[in-house]
Amino acid sequence: MDKKFMQRAIQLAKEAEKNGDVPIGAVVVKNGKIVGEGYNRREIDNNPVAHAEIEAIKAAGEKLGSWHLDECELYVTLEPCPMCAGAIINSRIKTLIFGAYDLKAGSASSDSVINLFDLPYNHKPEIYGGICEEETAKLLKDFFATKRK
Repeated sequence: MDKKFMQRAIQLAKEAEKNGDVPIGAVVVKNGKIVGEGYNRREIDNNPVAHAEIEAIKAAGEKLGSWHLDECELYVTLEPCPMCAGAIINSRIKTLIFGAYDLKAGSASSDSVINLFDLPYNHKPEIYGGICEEETAKLLKDFFATKRK
């Protein structure tokens, strides 16, 4: 686990925010190198499935020429939702590292709505939550405070 990759995910989250989207960024790493990046693009693409994790996983699969990402780590600024947890399972991501916990829609921790990775699916990544949590949570808190004004 390397915090520099979370810092890159945070930079990508800021790109999403510039586009008017919820500031979430993600990177896929293999052997210490970024092989896929993404940030929320739901607003600019008018696409409900254009989450940061989906974008990063798709980019990694294209770059590596395989949907099997079993040697990869995924760094994301927010705990994945059910859809993204499913993509992590189906792409065989080895390790999930996330920043802020999502108590309303999170699906990777027993502290959130559900931990889908506890269910008997055919794949279960290693999970590390709360990495750079203060910084990633602040991005989201500030974004939604601005939206409410």
